[in-house]
Amino acid sequence: MANVGENSGEKTPVYGLKVYIVIGICMFFVVASVVAIVFCLYSKRKSSKRKMHLKGDSGEIPTVSKEVTDVKNMDRKETSKIAFTVNKERNEKGFGCVNEDNVIYIGSGSAESTISGDTKSTSSVVSSDMPNIGWGQWYTLKELEVATGGFSMENVIGEGGYGIVYRGILPDNSVVAVKNLLNQKGQAEKEFKVEVEAIGKVRHKNLVSLIGYCAEGTRRMLVYEYVDNGNLEQWLHSDLAHISPLTWDTRMKISIGTAKGIAYLHEGLEPKVIHRDIKSSNILLDKRWNARVSDFGLAKLLGSDASYVTTRVMGTFGCVAPEYASTGMLREGSDVYSFGVLLMEIISGRSPVDYTRPPGEVNMVDWFKGMVASRRGEEVLDPLIKVLPSSRALKRALLVCLRCLDLDASKRPKMGQVVHMLEGDDFPFRADNRSQRDKASSLAGPTVTNKDSTQA
Repeated sequence: MANVGENSGEKTPVYGLKVYIVIGICMFFVVASVVAIVFCLYSKRKSSKRKMHLKGDSGEIPTVSKEVTDVKNMDRKETSKIAFTVNKERNEKGFGCVNEDNVIYIGSGSAESTISGDTKSTSSVVSSDMPNIGWGQWYTLKELEVATGGFSMENVIGEGGYGIVYRGILPDNSVVAVKNLLNQKGQAEKEFKVEVEAIGKVRHKNLVSLIGYCAEGTRRMLVYEYVDNGNLEQWLHSDLAHISPLTWDTRMKISIGTAKGIAYLHEGLEPKVIHRDIKSSNILLDKRWNARVSDFGLAKLLGSDASYVTTRVMGTFGCVAPEYASTGMLREGSDVYSFGVLLMEIISGRSPVDYTRPPGEVNMVDWFKGMVASRRGEEVLDPLIKVLPSSRALKRALLVCLRCLDLDASKRPKMGQVVHMLEGDDFPFRADNRSQRDKASSLAGPTVTNKDSTQA
């Protein structure tokens, strides 16, 4: 020991340092190396655990379900997720993509496939630490109860098989429409998912904007901008129609606005949105008679690589395209046909199906085609229209109806073309200087060549 102590004071060849100093430096580097190795191993293990948590048992990071997609013009960089805890006893596909950890993810997804309105749903509880999905507002059930006065009947502004719509006032005094979806055999979950997917981020002046949502337990609610002048059905068929009938110009403005909204769904988005339930009660109106297409609970997404999607037939009797009703093949032309029925309803003031009318007039489409084929086009006008349109304007509107209602879906125009036809004055009509009586008798003459009119 004495030798060691004596030797430790001797100088070494390393920069002339003494032995104990060299030993101390070596010990320091050894300890530092051990600490660095332990830290690296710990960090690697922690990272591995985190990846395994994201990947789950399958070893792959769950991708967004093809059933949860955003439209083309949404910001692809915005990717958000909502974590739900899912009832493990019901291993069914619900709102989003369920992985092995029973976590559901939502975000910007593929724009290639269609969504299924017939998918089974799951009962889920919203995670409190995930307030929204990156857009709009996530409302609690309590907030919407307060806004609607406890969902009081005096605030009901609409009701149907899908649920009940309430007028609500938020704390910032903004007025909204709250759709409380009825949970019948999981239908609330389906409609909630479909509407968020179809128009969650879409903004267009002729589409009702979805501004928020609520999902607590089995309750599903959607919060929309409030449109303050009722719907088209009320203005055509309720007491409002007699108290303040719509003029021809107002009806055409509503028709063009509706056509623009549908055209945007078909031609301005990827994947395109097929509404599947175009009818007068789903066309909301503001004080300036601007039309807003609403209620996307039955909508389907159609990718650019597909011309149709086969699905369960749903819609409103009298408004559904015949080929869709018979085959279940849904395409753009299905909405075009429904728009043709709607335009006919706007022109005539009649309901698509009315059992109070004589047998030959119960079905509006059959009656309409028969009247045009008999050259009685002016007689289809709603009697409440006080100032009649010009023969040219009426002929244009009737022609658009017939083209949209063509039994051959491939011959129907695109909705963009419908907008062009309704707005423009470029039909190949000849200059007409005949008497008013001759014009009326030839209203549905050679210019109207749609084969349906000859078969009616």
